[in-house]
Amino acid sequence: MPDRTRQVAALGVFLLVVAAAAGLGGLLTSQSVSTWYQTLERPAFTPPDWVFQPVWTMLYLAMAVAAWLVWRKGGPHARTGLAAFAVQLVLNVLWSALFFGLRSPGAGLADIVALWLAILATVVCFFRVSTAAGILMLPYLAWVTFAGALNFAIWQLN
Repeated sequence: MPDRTRQVAALGVFLLVVAAAAGLGGLLTSQSVSTWYQTLERPAFTPPDWVFQPVWTMLYLAMAVAAWLVWRKGGPHARTGLAAFAVQLVLNVLWSALFFGLRSPGAGLADIVALWLAILATVVCFFRVSTAAGILMLPYLAWVTFAGALNFAIWQLN
């Protein structure tokens, strides 16, 4: 396979993996968002529901491109970074299962702390391989920081 074709195929794989995680997370949240979540007391800084889908779409796209950039560079730091990326992606989906699937803000909070640490580790590893990849992950870290504060407030209020 020519190198250009291989590069495009790899980007497609990263996009599919991230889209699968996003889809699974969406399946785990869809029913509870319109029912249980609407009954929760939420802090004043809770964004409107329509904000979440476009934000997550952009974050998942940036995550896939960042992982692809790291994969392209290769080497031991890339392998470590991609392993950290896989861990954070699993924790991301797990948060949806815990918070929305089990309807447990407390379990979601415990997961989001681990998720934040895994994202931070991924960012550090990605920066060692590709500055662009590290930068692409920063909005995700910022959003999960905000989501952690929101999760904490919901847990406290309910």
